[in-house]
Amino acid sequence: MSRHTKLVIGDVIRHLFLIVLVFVWLFPIAWLIFSSFDVGPGLTYTQLWPTTWTLDNYYKMLFTSNSVINFPRWFLNTLIVAVCTCLISTIFILGVSYAMSKTRFASRRLLMNLSMILGLFPGFLSMICIYFILKTLNISGSLIALIMVYSGSSGMGYLIAKGFFDTIPNSLVEAAKVDGASQAHIFFKIVIPLSKPIIVYTIITSFLGPWCDFVFAKVILTAGYVDGYTVAIGLYQMLDKMLLNTYFTQFCAGSVVVAIPISILFIITQKFYVEGITGGSVKG
Repeated sequence: MSRHTKLVIGDVIRHLFLIVLVFVWLFPIAWLIFSSFDVGPGLTYTQLWPTTWTLDNYYKMLFTSNSVINFPRWFLNTLIVAVCTCLISTIFILGVSYAMSKTRFASRRLLMNLSMILGLFPGFLSMICIYFILKTLNISGSLIALIMVYSGSSGMGYLIAKGFFDTIPNSLVEAAKVDGASQAHIFFKIVIPLSKPIIVYTIITSFLGPWCDFVFAKVILTAGYVDGYTVAIGLYQMLDKMLLNTYFTQFCAGSVVVAIPISILFIITQKFYVEGITGGSVKG
């Protein structure tokens, strides 16, 4: 067998493997999207393509509410939490990253090592402790508590942004100091204008976490009334075995609606997202 033949066979095998992976990944998404247009309300295993198409499921999710569904309110709650968390977390991450990258102070290396060690532990390990702290403060079950939890430790995710700031020449910072600029002036007037890719990356990741999270939201939002849910909790409640055959296609419609803003945001900012990751991976 010639070398060319071996290369062709290897390429065919790799492409077949990739096709299988794409099918495994896309099939559930396609099934969910097609089910959202199905005229029947319940779960079906017998067909992928709806026999009758309808937009009623989207209409019901967006414009009706009852004791089980209040999607507009869920969407608003999730948007409030995600936007507030995004703003706070972005400020924390950029501030900590700049301090770790461009300043030198006592215990700097120790703090960086401790942050990395703590980052190795899954966040949900602390959720019981966090819940009782919030309950003691009498703010458990509120959106404010959820924002505090998502934003509180965001500064520990500084590593990629620090790597990006490391690529900015120190000579610029030193020249500004010689001219009498303060650290705040250097940060806002010199570093931030040069850091658009990592800022966009930080905004996207800070927004995605609260938008998609279920675990912490389920633990903290224990009020039990429909209007207090986020989208993740509300859609999960619709999958209860008592409700599945009544609300499954509406659940699919809600899942599609939730994915649309994130998809649009990612498509628009994809260039900066990639630049932020690659720029932050140059130096540690």
